[in-house]
Formats: sequence, structure tokens, C-alpha cells
Amino acid sequence: MPTALPLVLCLSGHDPTGGAGIHADLEAVAALGGHALTVVTAQTVQDTRDVARVAPVAPILIAAQIEALIADCDIAAIKVGLLGDAAQLPVIAAAAQRLRVPLVLDPVLRAGGGSALANAATVAAMRTDLFPLTTVLTPNAAEARRLAPGAATPEACAQALLAAGCANVLVTGGDEPGDDVVNTWHRSGSPPRAYRWPRLPETFHGAGCTLAAAIAALLAQGRDVGEALVEAQTYTQRSLHNARRIGHGRRIPGRLP
Repeated sequence: MPTALPLVLCLSGHDPTGGAGIHADLEAVAALGGHALTVVTAQTVQDTRDVARVAPVAPILIAAQIEALIADCDIAAIKVGLLGDAAQLPVIAAAAQRLRVPLVLDPVLRAGGGSALANAATVAAMRTDLFPLTTVLTPNAAEARRLAPGAATPEACAQALLAAGCANVLVTGGDEPGDDVVNTWHRSGSPPRAYRWPRLPETFHGAGCTLAAAIAALLAQGRDVGEALVEAQTYTQRSLHNARRIGHGRRIPGRLP
């Protein structure tokens, strides 16, 4: 009998371009040796440039899908991406509390093209319901600032997010200026650790989803957080290097071998 694949419960939006959301989760988890169990949190109208509309999936449907999966499958990790609205948070938090497995949260607050994807109520519910259950939070620098209002520096943002309950925070720097992309790992009781990656000349659609799903896939295999962060970033950098253009906007990561 073949060895069972580590199962990752992925809750994300559906992106018709295949660049981000559930498509990114499926490809990244599969590429790293796992299997993604997928629950769509929102239907979207978007292209490779921006998001025009987000339609939340009803929490009762999400709850039923999760219940069916929990009853049938041995879930080893959870990855949460785009949320449809605040009403979905209690359902997802209840599942996470029940499963007690590593949870990677990619707080998708804004599309790469600039459209807002999460209102104040959703952000507040994320902080109260999910942060205390989060193993790794993966905000970009702008998201970290929004999630920690009043913090004066990226370091202060990360410390505020740790204080809100997240066990680890990886602040990514792809949208920040500089010749290199600098991602910084923060955790309580340890100094920050910075990872530097050569900045590629293109722009990308789905890089954050790819990274978060990769981390979840590795944690599902039993890797420790530090090892998972390094390998997931290496995989994401390779995927961006192999990115392809399918439309007139940003490139889509080449996640599959």
C-alpha cells in the first residue's frame, strides 16, 4: 500500500485565473508531497491585475464541508487564506480548536492590484478568533501594519501580533523597497531572523498564497517551524523564478515541477 499523504485542510477563495487562492494551495501542497482538502470561502471576479468582486460562501455550507472532511480524513494541518466575511470566523476557529493541528494564516486583506478584500469586522474577528490558534501568521509588511495599528515599526507590528496570540509571525517584504526581498521571522523569546532573497524583476499573482500553503504542507509532515519556513521560502522563490504570464497583469508562480 502506498504511504498516506499528509492532509492539509485549505480554506481560501476561488481565483478563476488559477494564480492565487485554492489553486495555489492545491499546487503548492501537492508539489511538497501533501494532499489538499479544499473548502472555498469566497467566489471572486478577478484577473491577473486586480479583484473586482468577492462573494462570500455561506458559513453553514463551510461548516458542513469541514464536518464531512473531519469525519472522513486525518487532517494534519490547516491553511487559511482569503476569508469571505466575519461570519465565517467562528466556524473556522471551532474546527481549528477541534483539530488542534498546526494552522497557517495568510491574512489576505488587499489584492495586489489594490482592491480591499477584508473589512474592519473581518479583521477584528481574525484577531480575536484565529490569532490565538495560529501557528504561523504570514502577513506582508502592509498587512502587518494594518493588523497592528499604532505600531511604529515592523518589529513593533510583529510583537503586537505575537501578543495577540500568534505563535510565530513571518513578515514578508516583497512589496517593500530594496534590492533584496527581506522576510523576517518573529517569535517570543528569540531575536528576529531575517531571510534575504534576490528580488526578481517581475510582479506576481499568488506569491503569498504559495508561501503559506507551502509552510502548511511542511508542518503537516512534522517539520519544525524553522525548517518549514526555510524550505517553504526556497520553494516559493523557485516558483516565482519559474512564473509564467497567462494574462496582461502579473505573472503566476510556476508551482509544479
